[in-house]
Amino acid sequence: MRNLLRELEKAVQQNQQVCYTCLVETRGSTPQKPGAAMLIFRDGSQIGTLGGGCVEAEVKRRALRLIDAAAPEIMTFQLDNDYGWDDGLICGGRMKVLVDPIATEEDLQYFKTMGQLLASDQGCTEAIVIKPEAAGGGSETDRYLIDANSKIVAWRGQQEPPTQLWNGLKPIQNRPRPYVSSNIAYLTFHQTCQLVVVGCGHIGQKVAELANDVGFEIIAVDDRQEYCNSERFPTAKQLIVGSFDSALSDFSVNRDTFIIIVTRGHNHDEEALGHLAESPARYIGMIGSRRKVKLIFEDLLRTGTPREALAKVHAPLGFEIGSQTVPEIALSIVAELVAYRNLDTIPEGYRRASLVEEINATNKTS
Repeated sequence: MRNLLRELEKAVQQNQQVCYTCLVETRGSTPQKPGAAMLIFRDGSQIGTLGGGCVEAEVKRRALRLIDAAAPEIMTFQLDNDYGWDDGLICGGRMKVLVDPIATEEDLQYFKTMGQLLASDQGCTEAIVIKPEAAGGGSETDRYLIDANSKIVAWRGQQEPPTQLWNGLKPIQNRPRPYVSSNIAYLTFHQTCQLVVVGCGHIGQKVAELANDVGFEIIAVDDRQEYCNSERFPTAKQLIVGSFDSALSDFSVNRDTFIIIVTRGHNHDEEALGHLAESPARYIGMIGSRRKVKLIFEDLLRTGTPREALAKVHAPLGFEIGSQTVPEIALSIVAELVAYRNLDTIPEGYRRASLVEEINATNKTS
């Protein structure tokens, strides 16, 4: 989205006429989800995508008829036989698309503010009125940018928001997915999740590579300079070299932090988990066999780590997909990270009871 907004600003500054299009609501099966955006230029070229296929071509055709208009519009597309894809697949859902012609610096101001909010990476919400009568006022396509403190910082359309806007607004800190309430679409832009990779061996390196590709901000930690360096972790925002005890004892963690512990040995894993288990991290995972995990849990319980903290640790981490090679193991780990980030839970078929419960059962029967 940041790149698309930069391209939009460039186009306006070069006096190019362009339509900003954005998917605001979907029902059923659709090729893209709310928040997907695309720029359409007078010559038919585009930046971004709404999913490709015939429906995207139809959005483009109808947007080009609006490109000289002064007012935005919300268009509805029913994905039936008329919108089959080139390969013959039909989604069968419904899409509502905002089409907004942008021509002047005044038009651009809203998008500049959006770009600034996204660059600050604090999280924000865009509210778009779909049906004013249900929203409690305003006009169709009125839009409001709401920062992480639930304050409107920009609007496009009427300044006064509809009465139902605040009733439907969910705190961005809770990382809601895009949703519709009272015929107001809420498009959510979340703070980037930080992934702390504790252990820079082959698995940690591959996880960092894949996790960066899906939008995690990487911090790599290891006690070996030859493993924790910019050549092996070129996309890492931060590289921390030092003993795990010193590196993690004062490490700053917040509720958007994900942590995986994949060091080269049992003792280092236990040391790292001892420092991190009670942190406010959203996700903590540790690699290892069930036997190894239980041994580490037992040691930490004996030294005072609360049982509730260990019960939240995902261990052994990664989805069970029969992984054997390093890339397969890394893929299983990143899939679990993405699921937890996007769904705030592990899908039912992949959930496992904490091994802390097995330690409970063993202790009760011994």
